[in-house]
Amino acid sequence: MASTYPSGQALPAMGARERNVPRSSHPMRRSPQFQRADPVALSTLIECEVIPRLMGARHRSGGQAVPVEMPVISPAEVEAFTPLTLQVEADELLALVETMLARGVTAEALLLDLLAPAARTLGEYWKDDRCDFVDVTMGLWRLQEVVHELAARVPFAEGRANDVRRALFAVVPGDQHSFGPLVIEQVFSRAGWDTDRLGESTAALLCERLSGGWFDIAGLTGGSECHIGALPSVILAMRSVSRNPHLRVLVGGPAFLENPALVDDVGADGTAPDARAALALADAMVQAVAFQTGG
Repeated sequence: MASTYPSGQALPAMGARERNVPRSSHPMRRSPQFQRADPVALSTLIECEVIPRLMGARHRSGGQAVPVEMPVISPAEVEAFTPLTLQVEADELLALVETMLARGVTAEALLLDLLAPAARTLGEYWKDDRCDFVDVTMGLWRLQEVVHELAARVPFAEGRANDVRRALFAVVPGDQHSFGPLVIEQVFSRAGWDTDRLGESTAALLCERLSGGWFDIAGLTGGSECHIGALPSVILAMRSVSRNPHLRVLVGGPAFLENPALVDDVGADGTAPDARAALALADAMVQAVAFQTGG
């Protein structure tokens, strides 16, 4: 049965199982990079910690003011869009997103009000046994592809010649949800930060990177508490080898959202209840260090 998109555009019916296998011949159909990830952790990262930061990037760029009234995404559109992530390929999802862009919806609104809720709902599907692990993981991969394409539409902030801030992002060693650091790196870059990201995270690799370059912030994301046990020693090692003696370590993800007390337990400098606060916190920490050190 065909689904009807709220804008009036009819969508063709497609078999979910048939569409779940990406075809490498298509330019947007690349192999998923997080097949072992926890879908609930990924969706929470997307919705609560990562994508909404793009909302702040344009404000930080000093560009044009946002109009008072902008086209919005309705709950019905989100409800219709989410199941499609399990049924159609990423390029077809992107085509639907482009129809919203054409009617005036901003890239930031799409990331925050469409893709983030869709990712959260996919995590709920898996948690409630409405879909299996492979289905939800493939849906999240398709959303990753759309996020990657859409993030390119958000303009970079103007660089700050005398105030370059550097950040390193990675997952908590042992964790697998690499999608979070991928998008966080893009977000901070668009907010004017010089960023780096580890595709694979181990204590040795983190220490090697921090000892080889100057970073103001190191950000680690954790999907669950099962990998948190060794984190205090990892963060202690990171500080001991960092070229920046005032390195600030931020932690985030579902594990810390559910239990903020873990921040002190692991020896980190902070976390934030939402994405906007997290980006503001990173800026505030760097400013505080500059004031304390006379920089």
